[in-house]
Amino acid sequence: MSDVFHLGLTKAMLDGANVAIVPGDPERVKRIAELMDNPTFLASHREYTSYLGYLDGKPVVVCSTGIGGPSTSIAVEELAQLGIDTFLRVGTTGAIQSHVNVGDVIVSQASVRLDGASLHFAPMEFPAVADFNCTTAMVEACRDAGLEPHVGITASSDTFYPGQERYDTVTGRVTRRFAGSMKEWQDMGVLNYEMESATLFTMCASQGWKAGCVAGVIVNRTQQEIPDEATMKQTESHAVNIVVNTARKLV
Repeated sequence: MSDVFHLGLTKAMLDGANVAIVPGDPERVKRIAELMDNPTFLASHREYTSYLGYLDGKPVVVCSTGIGGPSTSIAVEELAQLGIDTFLRVGTTGAIQSHVNVGDVIVSQASVRLDGASLHFAPMEFPAVADFNCTTAMVEACRDAGLEPHVGITASSDTFYPGQERYDTVTGRVTRRFAGSMKEWQDMGVLNYEMESATLFTMCASQGWKAGCVAGVIVNRTQQEIPDEATMKQTESHAVNIVVNTARKLV
């Protein structure tokens, strides 16, 4: 019987792990776990698929969060109930600065809170900030792989379309809050959009846990909106290797 409401996991299944790699996509979980020793399937319920693997003999959980802050908050809370205190998000992202190339890697120091879920954990005045040691380990893992990451601020939105100022929708409507917002973020030096880090960072920073976020750039929105599929897979692979090597530094 599960010890938590959604993940289908017990504390015993985690074998004492305190580090979790948390991609959004359930299909990434197995691929990440197979880069570790003795990868073992744990459970799959709704958007939450989980595996256990070992790095240098130490257990690491890999658990998908689904898309967006609300489902991420469930995964993080329930993993924390099972003993996890370090959360390493890995994903893909759309850059909004012209100097960030497709195939590059972004390590998020902090996030613009364009979500709603983070407000359930701390008021808006509280920063959505990554843990220093997690961020440092991610930067080191990038450099170990021969990649120089972009390190900076991410805009983290609850929605893929209006919150990221996309107009290619049925109505083409973007509300006043977000109309022109991408230009404002660009002017402030924000590097990219994604959909989970604001919730993850706020939850962890406000509750004494640690979090970091690394994302592979699959499209630069100053140039185009649709990523190339072959490039996307290669970029995702880079980000996955980096997050596993980050976990190795932190276990």
